[in-house]
Amino acid sequence: MISTSNVSLGFGGRKLFDEVNIKFTPGNCYGLIGANGAGKSTFIKILSGEIESQTGDVIMNPGERLSVLRQDHFKYDDHEVLATVLMGNDQLYKIMQEKDAIYANPDFTEADGIRAAELEADFADLNGWEAESEAGILLAGLGIPASYQNKMMKDLTGPEKIKVLLAQALIGKPDVLLLDEPTNGLDIKAIVWLENFLLNFDRTVIVVSHDRHFLNKVCTHIADIDFGKITVYAGNYDFWRKSSELALKLRSDQNKKNEDKIKELKTFVQRFSANASKSSQATSRQKQIEKLEIKDLPITTRKYPFVLFKPNREVGKEILKVKNLSKTIDGEKILEDISFTFNKGEKIILLGENDLAKSVLMKILNGEMEPDSGTFEWGTTITKSFMPKDNSEYFMDGKYNLVDWLRQYSEDKDENFIRGFLGKMIFSGEEALKKTNVLSGGEKVRCMISRMMLSGANFLMIDGATEHLDLETITSFNEGLTNFNGCLLFTTHDHEFIQTVANRIIQVDGKMVYDKTGTYDEYLAEKVLQ
Repeated sequence: MISTSNVSLGFGGRKLFDEVNIKFTPGNCYGLIGANGAGKSTFIKILSGEIESQTGDVIMNPGERLSVLRQDHFKYDDHEVLATVLMGNDQLYKIMQEKDAIYANPDFTEADGIRAAELEADFADLNGWEAESEAGILLAGLGIPASYQNKMMKDLTGPEKIKVLLAQALIGKPDVLLLDEPTNGLDIKAIVWLENFLLNFDRTVIVVSHDRHFLNKVCTHIADIDFGKITVYAGNYDFWRKSSELALKLRSDQNKKNEDKIKELKTFVQRFSANASKSSQATSRQKQIEKLEIKDLPITTRKYPFVLFKPNREVGKEILKVKNLSKTIDGEKILEDISFTFNKGEKIILLGENDLAKSVLMKILNGEMEPDSGTFEWGTTITKSFMPKDNSEYFMDGKYNLVDWLRQYSEDKDENFIRGFLGKMIFSGEEALKKTNVLSGGEKVRCMISRMMLSGANFLMIDGATEHLDLETITSFNEGLTNFNGCLLFTTHDHEFIQTVANRIIQVDGKMVYDKTGTYDEYLAEKVLQ
């Protein structure tokens, strides 16, 4: 168990947390959610001791162990994979190091023997004899083969390092497990394995994630950061969202009823307060007015942008024909004989282990890159809009503020129209005058979504749809694309996003390896989770 007592923290006059009192109990998985900047990762760091709060305490039961998913992918480059995993149980790893040093000492003394015996006892108490076997099982579950255990971390790819660091966090069955964005960079098999691991984990888990499907699958509770407080709700993410929306609506409806009743009573009082025969009734109604309370709805830090894609014209029968496209980059065959026909009403998700291959295919279709061979042909009615994974070229010079930047892509150049549009995407007031070169990753993506909405295109290509976005923007973006009545080609690793938007699945791993109409869950059942 882990809890906080009156924990407060602020930066630059802004309070992130104000006397937070919360208890996380064993056997539960808590999804820590909140708007961007609410302090999710900061709170994880407070719990782990990486950051000290300004007031209050973090409390754990004596003798319990806390484990954290590390985000520094280069910290362990000079260590072997197996050793890196074992380091997750710090006490055990130190015992192993000290034991090895004693046994390697050629001048082994009686005192060394006594110390070695003590270490052996501690080693056994911590299940040290099973540690390497456990590390191997964790790595295998995440897709790291046994042959990698003696490799150096620096020789692994980014996604492989992520899996090793996750195994490091999980080893030794910690009493409290802190996971900040654990699914980032994981393939679907590794995510499913992690989901099952957490479902069977009987200790305390606190997880930060933008993956709604993951939160729904593993969480027993949601810990919502808002108004400088953290409130715990029973249930998964979908249950929390529906419940919170319903509670807000009920409060709003009650306020509306009270406002209507107050108007009615005030009208009576004004009409009859001077009438002697009605004066007692007027006085009674005045007292009723005073009792009726209009509760102020809290101004939440959570904001949902308004996302609506409205094509200027309907697509015709001919959409897109791709035939035998191939592309080699730096001697590596990225695409080989890619062929497919896009049909009216289709929303296609591009899947595949190589993100570069998917990005290259989109750039070729958008005319930004030439194929080595093959052809593609767009229908005459098609108007395209493309949102690349790397959008830096659109923002790097910083000569524009957001109003002037977006005006470039709008037929209506009026200041009020542009500001109104930016307001829908949560850029209001002075925020609309920010320079483009100081925007965060999420803000840049919201700008690119705005640009795409203004295009009126009937064919959208979106590479990395959910990267850098908070849950609220992901939800709005998801709903906007679900309701879009044009054609869509997109990539993302977000399970919920794919399942609710895509109606055709294409997997490209060099060649086309899968192409079928259907849902993402159907694809997983057929291809991945057999």
